Amino acid sequence: MNSVKRIMGLDFGSKTVGVAISDALGLTAQSLETVRRDSENKLRRTLARLEEIIREYNVELIVLGLPKNMDDSIGERAEKTLEFKVMLERRTGLEVVTWDERLTTVEARQLMSDAGVKGKDMDRYVDQIAAAIILKGYMDFTGGNKDERKN
Repeated sequence: MNSVKRIMGLDFGSKTVGVAISDALGLTAQSLETVRRDSENKLRRTLARLEEIIREYNVELIVLGLPKNMDDSIGERAEKTLEFKVMLERRTGLEVVTWDERLTTVEARQLMSDAGVKGKDMDRYVDQIAAAIILKGYMDFTGGNKDERKN
């Protein structure tokens, strides 16, 4: 089994979860996939897929984007994200830290637009690109130090 420990970044949405993973050195964040589900109640399959990724990449920490309102308050989407955080911690046994994700989807769309990605292709990848932006923001803030658990 791979002994390299990695960090996983997540962009949790109502129908998808964008997934990103750190590289082996903990320097970069790479988009991995978008886990899709039919409804808010179908989280079992989503959690099972995330557990597979955690095992495959030897994840030691999860960074979960927290969609705060622009005035820094917690709205309905952020509350659902915090509920998902608790589920993740229970199911995986890993620490899950939240990271402010305001405007990451806008940034992801802009990056893809600048790269010439259009329409459905943009919709297909936006969540995993946003997850990579969330993870990279956390890694930049902590200087790649996985022990610097800031929120």
